[in-house]
Amino acid sequence: MRKETMPQTTSKEITILTSSLFDSKKKQFLKDVSLTIDPSTGLITKVAQTPSSLLRHEELPLYTIDLRGLTVLPGLVDAHTHVFLHPYSEVSSLHQMRDESFVERIVRATNHAKAALMAGYTTYRDLGTEGLRDADVALRDTINRGIIPGPRLLVATECIASSGGYEIRQENGLPGVGTSVPRISDAADGVAGVRAAVRRRLGAGADVVKFYADYRKRALRFPQPAWPGARQICCAPSADVFDGQRNPNVLLFTQEEMDEMVAEARREGAPIAAHAQSPRAVVMAAKAGVTTVEHGFVPSEEALRAMKENGTIFVPTLAVLQVSLGDEGQAMNAILAHTKAAFDRGIKLATGGDTGAFAHGENVFELELMARAGIPVPVILQAATLHGWEACGGDLSGRKFGALEEGFAADIIAVKGDPAEDLSALRKVSFVMKDGVVYKDDHNHASRIQ
Repeated sequence: MRKETMPQTTSKEITILTSSLFDSKKKQFLKDVSLTIDPSTGLITKVAQTPSSLLRHEELPLYTIDLRGLTVLPGLVDAHTHVFLHPYSEVSSLHQMRDESFVERIVRATNHAKAALMAGYTTYRDLGTEGLRDADVALRDTINRGIIPGPRLLVATECIASSGGYEIRQENGLPGVGTSVPRISDAADGVAGVRAAVRRRLGAGADVVKFYADYRKRALRFPQPAWPGARQICCAPSADVFDGQRNPNVLLFTQEEMDEMVAEARREGAPIAAHAQSPRAVVMAAKAGVTTVEHGFVPSEEALRAMKENGTIFVPTLAVLQVSLGDEGQAMNAILAHTKAAFDRGIKLATGGDTGAFAHGENVFELELMARAGIPVPVILQAATLHGWEACGGDLSGRKFGALEEGFAADIIAVKGDPAEDLSALRKVSFVMKDGVVYKDDHNHASRIQ
């Protein structure tokens, strides 16, 4: 077994020495701070300036981890992932959901979880199993039981959509004749119906509820060629990402239905996320009181105003949009400018790349795109840590993480270099601790805790 997959544990209190530590609440790098960890709880019990007796690089006491010379941060949070998906550049989402076996998808997810943890991501908010029903609940539990290494998972099970709203579209779907495809959402309609759907998701073990405020549900009106030799539809409308009518985003729920999903989630003590791409969907979801809006990429002053007024956390998922759109035309530049406008207006940001559409372990791509949008690095780091915890529901998540403070989980990473000067330093993760357990230690920093 490779060294970084063998978690190091002890029953003794651990001291971690740092020379540069990111404070995710103050958005500042602090000097010469020491952390005390209780391995029995996995919590930070003390944060203090390092005693002068330990500042010198001399023989250190037992149960001391020396991370001086590295940059120390809270474990990173990816607030929008799909652990059962792998890059669409390898296999399309259709073929993953329809054709890959249950066993293959579980095995892949096991690899994805390890890759994410080794990249410094100690928490994943996983927003939908994409055809595997409630399997994320069991995967979460295998990680929590120490059977496999991986981030802390907060899962949504299936997402909620209206009838016909979010499903696999196929032309050869005639019952008894055509191909079969898996269910990929929990369909619900009407105020009573959506209330019942939220109850089903939470009863199935979900940590967070996700619903589709809008989606491109009319793909079969002007279908794209989907198999070798398929012909293009004649005279199809424009497929422009912002206002094309070939397969536009359409609302899936009424305001009353969205209001009720949020109200039921709140009654049951759960955060709730809304997939919302069009401005109207963003406005409705924000007014309903969702915890987060996902995507929301169409530039709109009204959408920004609604998120700001309602305290909505914005997860712009820039990485998946970059993967889908590339750098063609002005679309991606407009999306980046819209994200920067959200920051300028004081909207709280969290980082989540829709990871899975691109590779797990490459999650930092989302942070790099935020930097490209012109967002300051300390704000990006806060979005990837403390605001990630808030996107997971904050105290509703059942654990404090995303900050290196007393009472918070000992989710601690260390990287080579200074992210404030070069964000690519986040791709050089040398040390990973989650809940007080060391999972990665490239340079034997934790040699004195065994």
